[in-house]
Amino acid sequence: MTGTREEWLNARLDLLKAEKELTRRSDELARRRQDLPWVRVDKEYRFETDRGIVLLADLFQGRSQLLMYHFMFGPDYKAGCATCSTIADGFDGFAIHLANHDVMLSAVSRAPLAKLQAYQRRLGWTFAWASSLGSDFNFDFNVSLTAEQQRAGGYEYNYERGGHAMDAETDIPQPVLENADMAGTDVASYTRERPGMSAFVLEDGIVYHTYSTYARGLDGLWGMYQWLDRAPIGRNEDASVWWRRHDEYNQR
Repeated sequence: MTGTREEWLNARLDLLKAEKELTRRSDELARRRQDLPWVRVDKEYRFETDRGIVLLADLFQGRSQLLMYHFMFGPDYKAGCATCSTIADGFDGFAIHLANHDVMLSAVSRAPLAKLQAYQRRLGWTFAWASSLGSDFNFDFNVSLTAEQQRAGGYEYNYERGGHAMDAETDIPQPVLENADMAGTDVASYTRERPGMSAFVLEDGIVYHTYSTYARGLDGLWGMYQWLDRAPIGRNEDASVWWRRHDEYNQR
């Protein structure tokens, strides 16, 4: 659709009202997130990091708040999830700003630390990344499931219990098939990991869980989409996965 500058301005001013309302609503949702009760974390989770074996409290690295991205990289993956990788591309840019505002940013995955380190070197990332392999952490925060849970369909993800479309043996969504292939694993192994993020606070030596979100709740962290939503034709997607890891575009 084309039009005059006056027509554009009238439509833009009408849209501005809706954008301002969305901003106010977003501010209110942020306040409600911060008003959630803190839940004490009593289990002693252990992680393998560049600094050795550490506890959850050690991942704060001197800050009082910790934001953890649950990165889909299972023990059987040959590479990290390509979709999670597009989100993680932004981490290095703002991690230093968060750190200087008393907030630590870290990714966590069940892949062995050596795999995580090799993948970071490949993509040029330096943000903190912990391996939770051998720990209940991913399972307790509902971003990993066992093969038995996957078959039975009685697990919880995104605050719902039961199976998920990603677990279907037939009619598997095309993006799931493509992402599994890009991770170098089969669909069943790929979908035993799920994306999410969790927030924690450390007070008087005690760690509390304050917030977690999953699935479309991560949209706001996907910087690429924030830009595309402001582009003339938006996301302009079909059923296939168009994105790649940032070092793979020249291979298409």
